[in-house]
Amino acid sequence: MFEIVEWKNNTVVMIDQRILPAKEVYLVLKDYNAVAKAIKDMVVRGAPAIGVSAAMGFALGALKAKQKDKKAFLRELKKVSKVLGATRPTAVNLFWALERMNGVVEANADLSVDALKERLVQEAKTIHKEDIEINRSIGKNGGKLLKKNWTVLTHCNAGALATAGYGTALGVIRGANEAGKNVSVFADETRPFMQGTRLTAWELKKDKIDVTLITDNMAGHMMSKGLIDAVVVGSDRIASNGDIANKIGTYMVAVLAKEHKIPFYVAAPLSTIDMNIKDGTEIPIEERDIKEVTHFGGKRVAPTGINVLNPAFDVTPNRYVSGIITEKGVVTRPYRAGIKKLFSK
Repeated sequence: MFEIVEWKNNTVVMIDQRILPAKEVYLVLKDYNAVAKAIKDMVVRGAPAIGVSAAMGFALGALKAKQKDKKAFLRELKKVSKVLGATRPTAVNLFWALERMNGVVEANADLSVDALKERLVQEAKTIHKEDIEINRSIGKNGGKLLKKNWTVLTHCNAGALATAGYGTALGVIRGANEAGKNVSVFADETRPFMQGTRLTAWELKKDKIDVTLITDNMAGHMMSKGLIDAVVVGSDRIASNGDIANKIGTYMVAVLAKEHKIPFYVAAPLSTIDMNIKDGTEIPIEERDIKEVTHFGGKRVAPTGINVLNPAFDVTPNRYVSGIITEKGVVTRPYRAGIKKLFSK
């Protein structure tokens, strides 16, 4: 398995997902501002991977801090947390990871500056390791839902590239295939950032999983022809009632799946579930640079002087969701009660 983000020689090393599949380039990030920029600029993307990266960025900020005085050091950590927290508003794993790292600071107030730095680096490494283990559990739990020789449609990239490794939605597919089910995949292109074209297809091909690339507007046609047996996607934030935010276009796929009586599953760790919001209307939706829409391959393809919108995510109401696959099991309707039970396990 290739590395997506790792702690190496007191730096954070990331594969640059912006230039895949043309080149496999790893960036070595030496300070927390570089990590924040990498998250914001989509060098790394996918909610779990963003969370792991934020934890490592926090640890890097602590490690490189020059303050010897404890109070000054703690003020620096607050600054580090604020900078990292301002990068991507929708992915709740970002805030979950920062809250966890800040929790380590609060729980170890008696430690010296140097000892606290070491403790934070260890916590970031632990979050990285746990994420891979969680994804494998998600894959095992979700793999049971897929039948032998099924073809699964996935939207965006919720694979190893979107996590510390293995993946959520693609983890489900990997889990099914590890169980001998011979599941194949339809990956839609996922405009405008082309995560399906560039990342999902590349990752599945690398893993020798049968994958067919389609454009976003082909999904309904493929469903009507009986070529898709299930949909499995990831999520950047799940509300306490089971509404899910995922890459723009997910809502459209979910509606089509319901019309064609195709199960629509969401795979995500518990850290993606935001128990502080009642439903999807409270999920903040990131607006990205309009050049992602007006340009293609660095060249402008849209006329100048027009209005352009570029929301990065949309919200799929829970009525379209057949099940939410987590590391602690699969939850189905009623979601609010089922999600609460997951957190009590």
